[in-house]
Amino acid sequence: MKKRAVVVSVLAVAVLLLAAAAATVWFMVRPPSAETVMLPMRNGVKLATDVFLPSKNGAAYPVVLVRTVYNKSQGAMLAGVFKALGMAMVVQDTRGRFASEGKDMVFGDDGWGERQDGADTVAWIKKQAWCNGKIGTWGGSALGITQVQLAPATQDVTAQTIIVASSKFYGQTAYQGGVFMKSLAEQWIAAQKSVWMLDIWRANPTDNDYWRGFNAEEQAPKVTAPAVHVGGWFDIFQQGTINNFITRQHQGGEGARGNQKLIIGPWTHGPKKDPGDLILRDNYVALDFNLYSARFLKHWLEGEQNGIMAEPAVNYYTLGDVFDDKAPGNEWRTASDWPPFATIATPYYLVQGGTLSTAPADSAGSATYAYDPKDPCPSKGGQNLTIPAGPYDQREVSGRPDVLRFATDPLTAPTEVTGSVHAVLYVSTDAPDTDFTAKFVDIYPDGREILMLDNIRRLKFHHGYDKADPPAPGTVTQLDLDLWSISLILNKGHRIGVQVSSSNYPRFEKNPNTGDDFPKEDNLRVAHNTLYMDKDHPSALILPLRATPAEAPATTAPAGH
Repeated sequence: MKKRAVVVSVLAVAVLLLAAAAATVWFMVRPPSAETVMLPMRNGVKLATDVFLPSKNGAAYPVVLVRTVYNKSQGAMLAGVFKALGMAMVVQDTRGRFASEGKDMVFGDDGWGERQDGADTVAWIKKQAWCNGKIGTWGGSALGITQVQLAPATQDVTAQTIIVASSKFYGQTAYQGGVFMKSLAEQWIAAQKSVWMLDIWRANPTDNDYWRGFNAEEQAPKVTAPAVHVGGWFDIFQQGTINNFITRQHQGGEGARGNQKLIIGPWTHGPKKDPGDLILRDNYVALDFNLYSARFLKHWLEGEQNGIMAEPAVNYYTLGDVFDDKAPGNEWRTASDWPPFATIATPYYLVQGGTLSTAPADSAGSATYAYDPKDPCPSKGGQNLTIPAGPYDQREVSGRPDVLRFATDPLTAPTEVTGSVHAVLYVSTDAPDTDFTAKFVDIYPDGREILMLDNIRRLKFHHGYDKADPPAPGTVTQLDLDLWSISLILNKGHRIGVQVSSSNYPRFEKNPNTGDDFPKEDNLRVAHNTLYMDKDHPSALILPLRATPAEAPATTAPAGH
């Protein structure tokens, strides 16, 4: 019951994000009444669609489309918001949801495939007398994903506001590192009462053609819409938000390319004063992305010359020591692109005994631990939705015998990490298959181990995710774990930390160590996993540190993928 309550509260926030803008007069506008249309899609299935017009005087308006899995009946308040902006609104239950016909295939009919419900709806709106030809889209979370999916399927969208949405499902929504995202996928889909989709998702453990239907990054050249992309460092779709911006900004079609905006705050799946074990400075909401989005839509849908497109393309929050008022960071910054400046991909090498060093070990070193899927390492924060999310102190779990901890000496000066973070591990196992996890932690002087980023990788996908290729037991194998992105200044006296294990449950499904994709409780085995740390096997945490002007042209860190 408690887990379900968490899901529902997050969904409600997603639907009402724009209406939550502080100190606005929009709530004083009476919401217009709705006309409900059962709108037929290309295969005849009818979707329940509410139309809200600012007035009944026969005028034509710019229109904002909201496609939701969470019940269109919640749209009246938003209609009042858009009425105040001089816009009509159309809100629609997606296929198989609430008043709409058909079967819910969890975004499977919202994109560029055989059925294109989003594009069909946009085409219908454009033909209506009350539409002046300018069509925007808006929404967060699932409402953001429906926007991402429809964008490549139509050239009739004028602008989008996409809040906390993934750019692809394999790697961000269903699987990460080749491992099923257990808590997110199972609990969210169960809350939608669409549990049949779990069998489909589980039946596709590789990055195959099925998942290409949800990979908007590949579709970026077909997108023509400008967009605002809003995310948070501790959000489940953090890297998806960044990748949506990057791919459309640089590879998008005419109209999209060069007209994207990115906002990344210190948030989980929405602004929150105390994500995890950090209490943010009051300026964490100094940039009101709701008002920013309204300006963006006013510019593109109404031609308002408000200067927004002359402003920097990127607004991002740089984290810092939240307990030291004089610490650097904890501030909003702007940039023309992402990453915001040139960085050096700097390795911090793991050394036997628990040290992180800027120099690789000069002698042989390794550490072996037993990973038992009957006793997986519990999740403690991270980029979650249905379980506690955010930068939690890891000391409750990091002392386990199946967790290897490494840390630098206390920093003698503040160290900025902005960009894509990776861990390169040289590993082996005595099992047919296993997983390896890595966490990037900010270790405070009082010992707190604050999780900043984490991820996982399945050993049999060490060559890529399109095909399983398990190495023979005992074979030393290189694994690259993409920990996603961050902007953080570690304060003087802090230590940089990395923690290695083989489970993070239930954030990720546990590996049975048998070679099977999913565990069966009657078929589990203990894996003895080894991490290598020597000159020939330089396991390391790779951090993007700011480059000097002389270094920048030759060695720029990649943007996350």
